[in-house]
Amino acid sequence: MNARENWRVILLAIMLVSSGIVLFVPGVVGGGSDGGGNQMSNLQYGIQLDGGTRLRAPVVGMTAEDVDFAGQEQGQARQAMADNLSVPTRDIYFQVDRETGVGTVEVFNKSVEQSEVATALNQVGFRTSDGGQFSEDDIRDGVTAATRQQIVDTLDQKLAESGLTAGSARVATTAQGQNYIVVEAPNQGAEELERLVSQRGSVELVARYPGDNGTMAETTLVTREGIDSIGSPETGDSSPYQVPVVLNQEGAERFTRVLNENDFTTSGAGSTACGGAEKNDRGYCLLTKVDGEVASSHSLAPSFADIIRANEFSDDPRFVMGAQSRSEAETIAVSLRAGSLRAPLDTDGRQVYTLEPALADRFKTNSLITGIVAVLAVSGVVYLRYGEPRVAVPMVLTALAEVVLLLAFVAVVRLPLDLSHIAGFIAVIGTGVDDLIIIADEVLAEGDVNSARVFQSRFRKAFWVIGAAAATTIIAMSPLAVLSLGDLRGFAIVTILGVLIGVLVTRPAYGDILRSLSVDD
Repeated sequence: MNARENWRVILLAIMLVSSGIVLFVPGVVGGGSDGGGNQMSNLQYGIQLDGGTRLRAPVVGMTAEDVDFAGQEQGQARQAMADNLSVPTRDIYFQVDRETGVGTVEVFNKSVEQSEVATALNQVGFRTSDGGQFSEDDIRDGVTAATRQQIVDTLDQKLAESGLTAGSARVATTAQGQNYIVVEAPNQGAEELERLVSQRGSVELVARYPGDNGTMAETTLVTREGIDSIGSPETGDSSPYQVPVVLNQEGAERFTRVLNENDFTTSGAGSTACGGAEKNDRGYCLLTKVDGEVASSHSLAPSFADIIRANEFSDDPRFVMGAQSRSEAETIAVSLRAGSLRAPLDTDGRQVYTLEPALADRFKTNSLITGIVAVLAVSGVVYLRYGEPRVAVPMVLTALAEVVLLLAFVAVVRLPLDLSHIAGFIAVIGTGVDDLIIIADEVLAEGDVNSARVFQSRFRKAFWVIGAAAATTIIAMSPLAVLSLGDLRGFAIVTILGVLIGVLVTRPAYGDILRSLSVDD
């Protein structure tokens, strides 16, 4: 074979070998033994083929738009709004355009009414972009697109940190314009998934100490921004379980400063007024808080206090966050790695869909049978049409090669396969063979091909036809691939990818094969 003339065939062969490695060599793309996968290949399966849970829930929140932030110190304004609404500061979020000074204010709390938000904005001194005061009509239900995307990104990270590598989160929009967060987790029960998404995952270490006039004060010691690395949960000494943490330079400096300034390292060292999961009213305490609730509390060991007092903590800024159970420790570790959700999901308005693994296995088997039947049917029709193995066999093998390449791509991007994707694969087989028949008919319609120049002329004409058909298919499928239309999106994505692989790789390779078999030299 002339390598220069048949380089497309050689490229296809190389890609097929690479695809085989991607599909069947363990660990090449992360392996299929994680949740939602299988031991035989590196493919990932969605809940329709592997069982699992899908949860859909709206985001809690309301938004004021076109807010003029001119002359406002954002930290103080945020605290003032939180105080006026009697909500935690984490339930208030500002997004400001630095150039115009205009932005949005979001409130993430179900107990607050729109009229209360408008009143709080006016009390703090915010005005609309045209200088007016806010009314109830200026506050809309729902959060901004940026907040929804942050939630999706964080949930994706949480799923990955929890070992659910085939799990995914996305935004879905109904025909009425309502936005939902959809979370899917193959091989996961409804209770576990609900527990994962119901927690915002805000984790912090808080120092509690005696304040002025007999009161108790609290200062945040550590948040995710001050952490360099998080270890795996382990059994602890002062708490049943603990999560090892290493601070970055900024976090270590704050840790040292706050504890030294508030007498933790002197009179607070070794305090006996703190311990366990209960928050005591008095004494020096280090509190691990998850979503504002105390997960554990413990005192500062005298030996550790000596290191901090000597300003030596920054040399090796390690400590542990305590927890009362392993699941709680795992929640702390996952939340620290993934970050917290900017806004909570409304679990009261959730919809949960669960599919048992036994039923999913039946779908998987039926999908395999359907694929085999489709290949046999296409092969039979092609053979009846041409009656020549030298034309029909390469045509069927090229179509199958297209499916293998598409499967490898799916494995690389870790796309969990569902029934909609299987439908897309079957459509790719049909449209692929369709295009190959157009090529064969155009090349062989006028009798034998007696020169490479004649073949090239006929092939080019056929390729223009299939190229136009491919462009039409891509344009028609693009809205389905972009819009949040459930399973139709998966079908459209696979079909578009199959068409692109066919036009760019397999159709030209089949042309080279057909030239080698039909040109009379």
